[in-house]
Order: sequence, then structure tokens, then C-alpha cells
Amino acid sequence: MNPPRHAFIRTCLASQPDASRGKKLSYLDVGCGGGIFAESAARLGNTERVLGIDASDEVLAVARRHARRDPGVKGRLEYRKCTVEELAAGQEKINGEEEIERRFDVVSVFEVVEHVDEPSLFLDKCAMLVKPGGWLVLSTIARTWVSWFTTNLMAEDVLGIVPKGTHTWEKYINEEELKGYFANRGGWNSPLAQGVVYVPGLGWKEVPGSEKLGNYFFGVRKDGP
Repeated sequence: MNPPRHAFIRTCLASQPDASRGKKLSYLDVGCGGGIFAESAARLGNTERVLGIDASDEVLAVARRHARRDPGVKGRLEYRKCTVEELAAGQEKINGEEEIERRFDVVSVFEVVEHVDEPSLFLDKCAMLVKPGGWLVLSTIARTWVSWFTTNLMAEDVLGIVPKGTHTWEKYINEEELKGYFANRGGWNSPLAQGVVYVPGLGWKEVPGSEKLGNYFFGVRKDGP
């Protein structure tokens, strides 16, 4: 899913009339796993730094081992064992310009929020780490009968592509719910959503309107310069 991830982020960044051309970007990848997105983001020419965080020693060992094979990311990619709550708590102790500098232009949360018990509290912490004018970008799954059929019944029960119990349908979040969450919080603008569908033999493809059915990307911009 990496190519559509990057395509969606480019769409978010380009959607603003004040988009800075040639600006070096900082990324925070929450729940980075084995580093699939974080490492690819560190390779981009307009990337200043990438921090990938995860609570699992095992997956971080995989990410670090793979990153050592790519000299192009040296000095621009860091992995850290911590939760977003711990990282946000560290931010709360800093005041002024230094606090802003320790935030990120893009905070990515891919395939994480549908596994969280309290998504609103989790997103509150993620939001703290976005710079003014920066983007919070995530991917998740809409709570529909289609998503239950594809992720719970077919992927887990019938095909066994993922371990049984990986997905909890009741935790899926619809696009309208995310829009409402950020509208109620205030301080956010320009919400964007893009549905993606897995096509056998071709991979994940953008399909307009499919955000109402299953997997989708969602991005929102924090108010600021």
C-alpha cells in the first residue's frame, strides 16, 4: 500500500495554495512496524527527517536491520521504542519555539486506529505532534457490511490471509465520524478522504467513493501558517 500512501500525502500537501515549494519535511510514523513507510519516506528528496515509533522491540529490530542496508537514509531516519502517548507527554514539558520544532510536518498513522480501544484519546495525542500548518494522515477501515465481509469473513475465516482476531469490526471508523471528530475539536481544516481497493495482481488502487465501503485514507490539516 506504500505507493497510494505517498500519493495521498502528495495530494494533501499540494491541496493548499500556500504549499511551500522545495520545503524539507519532517515525518512521524506512529506504529511504524517494520519500517515499510518510514524508510520509504526517508528516501524522498524533500525529506529532512523521519521518526518511526512502535511499542514492539521485535518489529523495530526488523526495521533497524533493514535500514542499515540502505545508506541513503543514514542520518535522516530514526526508530524509537515508545508509544505516541509517551512522545506527546514529552512534548507537554517543552514550551515556546522549541516545542514547535519538535513537532512534525506530517504525522502518519497507517492501519493503527482501528486497533485502538479509545480512538479519540489516541488521536488527541497524535494531533499534539503536528506542526501548525502540518498534516495528520491516517488509513483505516469504514464500518460497513462490505468491510466485515472482506476483512473478517474472507481474510480471517475463509482465506486465512491474516490471523483470526486481527480485526474487530466494531472498532472500524467511518469517514464522517473522523470529520466530525476534528470539526468538534477545532483548529483543523481541509479534510480529505480517498478510498482504496485491493485488486488481485495489481495491488492497492485508488477508487473514488470506496471510502464509504472499506479501506480509505484520511488527512486533515492543522490551522497555522
